[in-house]
Amino acid sequence: MLASQLRQALQAADFTYDAVAGLLGPQAHAALARNETAPGARATGGGSPLETLTRLFLLQVPVPLARAEEALPGLVDRLAVEGLLEQSVGEVAARLDVRPYATDDPERRDLWVVSDLTPGLDGAPNRVGAEHVLGISPASTSLAQMTLREPVGSALDLGTGCGVQALHLATHSDRVVATDVNPRALWMTRFNAALNEVEGIDVRDGSFFEPVASETFDLIATNPPFVISPATGERLVYRDSGLPGDRVVEHIVRTAPGLLNDGGWCQVLANWVIERDRPWAERLEEWVPEGTDALVVQREVLDPTAYVELWLKDAGHHGGPDYVRRYDTWLSWFDEQGIEAVGFGWINLRKNGPTRGAARELVEWPYEVEQPIAPATARWAAAQDLLHRTDDLAALRLVTPGDVVQETQGTPGADDPETIVLRQQRGLRRARQVDTVEAALVGASDGELTVGQILDAVASLLDQDAAGLRETYLPVVAELVAEGFLTGA
Repeated sequence: MLASQLRQALQAADFTYDAVAGLLGPQAHAALARNETAPGARATGGGSPLETLTRLFLLQVPVPLARAEEALPGLVDRLAVEGLLEQSVGEVAARLDVRPYATDDPERRDLWVVSDLTPGLDGAPNRVGAEHVLGISPASTSLAQMTLREPVGSALDLGTGCGVQALHLATHSDRVVATDVNPRALWMTRFNAALNEVEGIDVRDGSFFEPVASETFDLIATNPPFVISPATGERLVYRDSGLPGDRVVEHIVRTAPGLLNDGGWCQVLANWVIERDRPWAERLEEWVPEGTDALVVQREVLDPTAYVELWLKDAGHHGGPDYVRRYDTWLSWFDEQGIEAVGFGWINLRKNGPTRGAARELVEWPYEVEQPIAPATARWAAAQDLLHRTDDLAALRLVTPGDVVQETQGTPGADDPETIVLRQQRGLRRARQVDTVEAALVGASDGELTVGQILDAVASLLDQDAAGLRETYLPVVAELVAEGFLTGA
């Protein structure tokens, strides 16, 4: 009942993502994303309900009681009892964050997400409690953008936190289970479901897969507590698993496929160890069980010093009396474990069933990509399925996606370019240097002729042996399909 009444008040004030962004303006909105509130305070002094709620929940500025009661009619006392607000003489302050959130789906739905207050605003100390529940963050947004949105029967939000992934999953899943070990997170997930009028999210207490050990799912989405640390016992639940190194990510990758239905996906936002003198992809591929497709994209690599600094500052230790000691201890542990760097990125796993081999691609791609990136993962899977179904590549009729463009470079006036590059404008936005045969093949692929017919025609134009050209370029065709430069007609 309280959640429903709060929703009505937020709607009446037009406390939505777009309205707040418009109120603040681009500069103040960008500053708030950097945890700076002064520009936002200048833009919200008019006293309207929208300005009051923005100051109260987003800027974390106490507001006059009369303004709070105008923006939240009949709710201030009840929200204080429930721990969302606190009252002092003539003023009201937020104890929890209530944040407007807009989805990227075509309907552009307005949601609200309750979480713990944002730490570290305006450079204030950002120490948080062990059971701190993170709100909307770059990590949660990244996971939402990489999660497939096809309709499914069952979905699992593993380590739900404030429940934002469960809210997304509920839009395209018949059944959603959300799990966490943090009681505060479980309460917030239930409250956020009620606040957004989302029914059917089954919220369960428990560690990792324990609450769902006997069940299977079509989709698992998780942003686990992946911070790679010595596991000294001190931990923040939202980021520290209590396990050393990247054991938590390894456990999920090894275990999750066993909880998937055939064709089901597990999608993980994660960190992983890069060991000295060993390729990162080789190590991660060893984790992937048989019968599981894997598309792993390493988006970023941090050296140990940058990594330790990042997470010590995140925990509020920067400038503290034991900062140097903690820093040195963490670095020493990295050195003892032979950790050369830490990778960050996306792990996409698909259970492909017992009747076919596994498709594996582990790629380093730190470049700009299209968001949301999930459709690119779906296209990758479709390409793998096409290649698996095909016994004769030469018989395929393929088409060149409309986003593929050709770039050439060479000396002005020369008959032939020195280099030819095919570049995608969507998805991962891959680029591939090709020769004239590959460029001709991609250029001629419009679904009318088979691959074999195109290669034979190119051989004739270049006065080359047709059989030899097929032998050389049919494996290249498979690469072009797998990378998305050619698709099925």
